Amino acid sequence: MKEIRALLQIMARLRSPQGCPWDRKQTHQTLRPMMLEEVYELLEAIEQKDDHALQEELGDVLLHLIFHAQLAKERRAFDFRQVAQRLAEKLVNRHPHVFGQERLATTRQVLHRWHQLKEAEKPSRQSSLDGIPIHLPSLLLAQNLQKRAARVGFDWPNPEKGIPAKIREEIKEVCQTKGRGAAFARELGDLLFTLVNLARHRGVDAETACRDSARRFARRVRSIETHLAKKGKKTTQLKPAELEREWQKAKKRR
Repeated sequence: MKEIRALLQIMARLRSPQGCPWDRKQTHQTLRPMMLEEVYELLEAIEQKDDHALQEELGDVLLHLIFHAQLAKERRAFDFRQVAQRLAEKLVNRHPHVFGQERLATTRQVLHRWHQLKEAEKPSRQSSLDGIPIHLPSLLLAQNLQKRAARVGFDWPNPEKGIPAKIREEIKEVCQTKGRGAAFARELGDLLFTLVNLARHRGVDAETACRDSARRFARRVRSIETHLAKKGKKTTQLKPAELEREWQKAKKRR
């Protein structure tokens, strides 16, 4: 596409000796936090169902892809064309039911075959957990580890009975742990990990569920603050019982 070629030419110009001092200074490492921020902004546009923002944020993510490809090209490692070519080959190889003669009728069959083909592409991996980025957000990391381990037998034989029982056990251990040190943090982590297991078996993404809960909390706090401000009051002036009543009202408003 001519638009992609134009973007590649612009990035090459920005990185040239006659280009932008800021762009010329960047490396794969310096771009990491900025790319992460752009991805989160993209996710926010998706959640808000804002097509205008979605278009813009997709462009910002594409910018980073092209930027990294240009850096790699300068190192003579690979270029954008090779990235696109490898992706095309991967998509064709992992969809034999579309581009080949295999017949897969259900989503479950497709996913199972996808994972088989993916593993075949990575023969050097020694563990079923290899390839999971360790820097993922913690709930997402836990869920991905659990999914991968489940494929090789590490899963609950009766999740509807076993996981709630485990949650009760972990809550008891958390409450029995004294202080705020490493022991408490370890028990709390075990509880959170078990809750992620429950979410996984119920078909819920734990990271999204926790994020949605945090946003509901923020909306309600802001609602209470706004409501009280109209009366010339602040939350710090309310007694616990009064604040609880305001909280219940906020739940009904939002």
